[in-house]
Amino acid sequence: MLGDLFALAQTIATLTGGLVSIEDTANRVLAYSRAGDEVDELRRLSILGREGPERYLAMLREWGVYQRLRAGEGIVRIDERPELGIRRRIAAGIHAGKQPLGTIWVQEGAQPLTERAETALLGASRTLAPQLIRARTLPSPELRLRENLLASLLEGRLDAESVADDIGADPARPAQVLAVSLERSDNRQLRRAELVHLIAVHTAAYRRSALVSVIGGRVYALLPDLPEHSDAAVLALAREIAATARRHLDVPVRAALGGVVPRLSDAAASRGDADRVLAAMTRGQWPADVASLADVRAEVLLSEVLAYLGAQPRIRDPRLTTLVEHDTEHGGILVPAVLAWLNAFGDVRAAARVLNIHPNTVRYRVRRAAEVSGVDFDDPAQRLLTQLQLRL
Repeated sequence: MLGDLFALAQTIATLTGGLVSIEDTANRVLAYSRAGDEVDELRRLSILGREGPERYLAMLREWGVYQRLRAGEGIVRIDERPELGIRRRIAAGIHAGKQPLGTIWVQEGAQPLTERAETALLGASRTLAPQLIRARTLPSPELRLRENLLASLLEGRLDAESVADDIGADPARPAQVLAVSLERSDNRQLRRAELVHLIAVHTAAYRRSALVSVIGGRVYALLPDLPEHSDAAVLALAREIAATARRHLDVPVRAALGGVVPRLSDAAASRGDADRVLAAMTRGQWPADVASLADVRAEVLLSEVLAYLGAQPRIRDPRLTTLVEHDTEHGGILVPAVLAWLNAFGDVRAAARVLNIHPNTVRYRVRRAAEVSGVDFDDPAQRLLTQLQLRL
């Protein structure tokens, strides 16, 4: 990673004709280009100390340089100050959306900067953003090991006893999985890394042996060694995580709790529950940002039935397939009327209110659907099958 930054610093130096240094938001020097005798005092002290000297940093703050750098994209020019040992510079902030990641400084040497130095610097600041995000989000070896443990357990690549031995948990005690999905975000990768750390801190405070990992863009937390009657405490933990993410990371999240499983080897089943709860929340079937399996059990079970029905054409009623095809070719008005009528338990006035049409129109469309399909809506079994299949 650092090798890439040093190589990029040298490239920027070639394009701008200046002496380049790359710093993070704490003014620590991450990389710099080769230099000759034309190095000024600020650059020399920054590189030797691996961070900007406070005396010079205070002056740059006083001149409003950092305020302009962190305000957004653009080139900031700093005039030469011979009495302070500072040569002319240009600088650009490195950003991920609105969040500052660092700064590129280009000091003028013995020769003036090139004609296109500012254009090259702007392009370099945009190129550097993904690299600095990657540097921030790259987990430590220990954290990566713990992430791999959880991913391997949930995906069936590692047995529960081995995982329990590594984290100091009892594989015979209950466990539960929390799944968290990150909603809209300008710099999703960086926000997800911050969310992982936030969840790790909260879950470790609740259970020392908790594990956190990112799988398929979602963050999963395993809570092993659960005591009896832990539902309320775990739900409160999930709500605290969601509230903290919204308050401190300024990003909305959805948190879903899978069912409590009797032993660690069943953690994958809890993860599956959590994924189905998140799917129900995404479909708008739960208004809050935290839900447990108990909250949306009916929606989850119905979605399982519909998924099975959708994957098994053999058990679908061909008459209803004919109805859907006919309706698609003729304005799509019959199927919504039938579904609204069935959902209202045959109350045509309630169905009419949902569809914003006259009750007689609902009656006509339901009769017409029966004629087209041949389905007998007076038969309870046929009504149930119709309600399920038309939801596909």
